[in-house]
Amino acid sequence: MKELRQIRDAVISALRAEGLAAEAAYPGKWAAERKMPLASVSVGAAAGRALGLGGYLGQTRDGKGEVREVYGKRLEGVITVDVRAERAEDCEMGGETAASALLGKLPEGIRPGELSWEALAWEKQTGLFLRRGKLRCEALFLAEAGDEGPEFLDFILKGVLQSEQPA
Repeated sequence: MKELRQIRDAVISALRAEGLAAEAAYPGKWAAERKMPLASVSVGAAAGRALGLGGYLGQTRDGKGEVREVYGKRLEGVITVDVRAERAEDCEMGGETAASALLGKLPEGIRPGELSWEALAWEKQTGLFLRRGKLRCEALFLAEAGDEGPEFLDFILKGVLQSEQPA
């Protein structure tokens, strides 16, 4: 699913921007070859729903002044971040860096919810320490009606769409 890949790639970019090595899951052999903490990222369970009536949000003008219909979609999902390192201390530090990025450094189009971490564990398969975190989040996507129907674009980074909040 294209949207899940976009979320995963945005999380990887946010982790890297904070100085934590990050790759798409599933690590396999390359995790054991690293000498520094490494986060592997995947997006698990996901459920989507349209915004507006049938996803319709209204109209906008493109750069040429042509009117385009805009559709929206909200995707709720769970991002899994596995931090692995040779030393327990490095794994803990990687988890702290990941938590900071997940709660405060993601693009505005990804709204973080509950973040939970499992206890630090030794992973026999890789011979590394492992700290697994899961972040519930929602991501907002836009689509413009193209010549052949709606084409989904990247999620909104500027927070143009606002989630419903009690008054």
